[in-house]
Amino acid sequence: MASCDLSLLCTSGLAIATALLLWAAIGRRRKAGEPPLINGWIPFLGKALSFMKDPSTFLLSQQQKFGNVFTIHLAGRYYTFFMDPFQFVYIIRNSKQLGFQEFADKMISRTFDVPSILSTKFPELNENLHRMYQYLQGKSLDTLSEDMMKNLQQIFERKCSQATDWEAEKMYKFCCSVMFEASFITLYGRVPAADGHKVISEIRDKFTKFDANFPYLALGIPVELLGATKKVRKELIHHFSYQNMTKWLGGSEVIQARKDLFEKYELLTVYDKAAHHFTFLWASVANTIPATFWAMYYLLRHPEALAVVRDEIDHLLQSTGQKKGPGYNIHLTREQLDNLVYLESAVNESLRMSSSSINLRLCQEDFILKLDGNQEATLRKGDFVALYPPTLHMDPEVYEDPKKYKFDRYIENGKKKTTFYKRGRKLKYFLMPFGSGSTKCPGRFFAVNEIKLFLILFVTHFDAEIVENKNLGFDNSRMGLGILLPDSDIAFRYKLKSLEE
Repeated sequence: MASCDLSLLCTSGLAIATALLLWAAIGRRRKAGEPPLINGWIPFLGKALSFMKDPSTFLLSQQQKFGNVFTIHLAGRYYTFFMDPFQFVYIIRNSKQLGFQEFADKMISRTFDVPSILSTKFPELNENLHRMYQYLQGKSLDTLSEDMMKNLQQIFERKCSQATDWEAEKMYKFCCSVMFEASFITLYGRVPAADGHKVISEIRDKFTKFDANFPYLALGIPVELLGATKKVRKELIHHFSYQNMTKWLGGSEVIQARKDLFEKYELLTVYDKAAHHFTFLWASVANTIPATFWAMYYLLRHPEALAVVRDEIDHLLQSTGQKKGPGYNIHLTREQLDNLVYLESAVNESLRMSSSSINLRLCQEDFILKLDGNQEATLRKGDFVALYPPTLHMDPEVYEDPKKYKFDRYIENGKKKTTFYKRGRKLKYFLMPFGSGSTKCPGRFFAVNEIKLFLILFVTHFDAEIVENKNLGFDNSRMGLGILLPDSDIAFRYKLKSLEE
């Protein structure tokens, strides 16, 4: 028996060794003019494990070895990374040879179970959906923000009625509960049933379960291999059925416009339309919730920052004749919100530290990309071109002491600071939490407004402090996919501010 096991082990080892040798023999070869090629020795995976463990450290190590442009084999695909931020503009402005739509459409379709919006079955659906983004700008954005403010105030008033003394909660759970409910009501309307709050809480709980497996779905792992995820996704989509949505009261222009649009496409099933609505919900809150958490966490971790932001908010309210705290409604125009420069800087700083989005483009053809300083890179059709902004966000040449939270990093002489330098040259791109170019998040203005409104209402309603003695890290499972979640939750407590303050 032992001899048989040993023989089997040797045979298996030989087979693995042979496979590795074959991989080395037939693996992709670098052609003349192409960037340095980093294959890795593991078949199919390439350097995926090293990359996923710590993308920034891995990419910076490759930059030291191979320069600012190199191609890496990651899980069956090839990604050419551009590390010099002065080269970003050449990728971002090249929408003809470097596309994104087809790749994104396949990923979204697979992840959220929606039909392809590029399909000939639905002519101009993609273009029409993009036109809907007008409702996330201008006067429509003002209306959305005003509604969000009202809904947040109602939720905080409910919290006030419960906080007769110090109330203790987990901070991420608190942010998730408040932001999900306020965002849902603002976008989709109120559930009129007596248990409307409970219904939204049930949707949030299912959403959280689905979102936990989103990174795996985005990577292409079949939903059937992810436990109850397929069942949870189907239940979430059912919540957005026509039968349910017609009962919800209020709702936003953007959702009504999307509903009207979908009705024009007879080949879209009831399920398809509901899946589209669920996809929009995910896009609206999946990154905004953790971004809100980090903005709140860093402020509470740094009392000097919280004091400055609170004073700025108090001064604005006093100058506009508004009273703060429980029982008083606050109204801020877009201009007033934009003028809270310390609040905006604090939000931007938390985004700088917590965002982890890879900006991807797909090469549509073999071509030579012209770069800064008479440089060029030969690229292959079917490869990805990738920018990884976290390496820029943590560059000590751009941001002094980049691992330290500095709430006023984006302030200069009391005004917004928008000039940052590398190698003595002004950078066009220095903060990129929302993507870039044509793929930049269309809801970014609303998302930032939501975070600001949440913080304004929280600091005007409550005193708060962290009561758990630990520093949080990042959950790296979402590396490359947006705002990172914390690696654990943390306890904090809050109480009503005195009306005399």
